[in-house]
This record gives sequence, structure tokens and C-alpha cells, in this order.
Amino acid sequence: MITWLFPFVGHLGIADSRGVVYDFQGPYSIGVRTTPHMAFGSITRKLFVGRVSSAEWDRAIYAANDVYKERMHNLFCDNCHSHVANALNQMDGIRILGFSKFNMVNLAIIMFFKGRFLSLSGLFHQFLPFVAILLFALYI
Repeated sequence: MITWLFPFVGHLGIADSRGVVYDFQGPYSIGVRTTPHMAFGSITRKLFVGRVSSAEWDRAIYAANDVYKERMHNLFCDNCHSHVANALNQMDGIRILGFSKFNMVNLAIIMFFKGRFLSLSGLFHQFLPFVAILLFALYI
């Protein structure tokens, strides 16, 4: 429902080199999925980062998983975006939209502007509720 109000914010996960998706789902919990779903539904967007060896990529993800399976979830300070940022910050040479150090805010910006929708339904899923709420608010 957060995405309904703020479509630039949503749940974020990261896939290893085999396509297994990991997401920080809540206190002390890392979700592991081999299907295109995460804690709050289907995956709607993706971003291919590339330029990192599979071994380094996987090592960084597993290290971030080890850190975040010991952490309390906090919606505003330590959340799924922080988990992904932790993994990306452990890799050398990653630069996306000019960012080389990652955090919750710049990952939301990166995904909003650079993430690709997997389908037209993913686009509607992310923006239709926001547009409906906005039109309803303007109507009132």
C-alpha cells in the first residue's frame, strides 16, 4: 500500500547469479525465492547491473543476507533498500546513474528512473492505484 501513495517507493530485492531472489522481509527474515515473487507480491521491475564477476556478486549478496538476517526491520531506517544497498556497497566498480555508494534514497531513485518494467501489468500495478487516488483527491 505504500507504493499506492508513493509509486517511487516499493519493496526491493536482489538476485544472485543463478536468479534466486533475496529480500529483507521483516525482522530477522531474508526471503529466498526461485519464482518471480517477493514478500509483497510479484516482481514488477528489474535492473541489470552487470560488470561484476558472478563470484563477487554472489559473495556480496550472501554477506548482506548474513548481516540482515540478524537485524530488526525498520520501515524508515533499515529496510529492504538497505539490504540491497549493503550488498551493492560490497562490490567494486559498480556505478549506476552516477552513484557508486548506495543507500535507501538513491536506490529508490535508481529503480524509478532506470528500472525496467517486466510487463505492462507491472506498470499498471505500480502506478494505477496512485493515479486513482490522485484523481479521487482532485475530484474532492
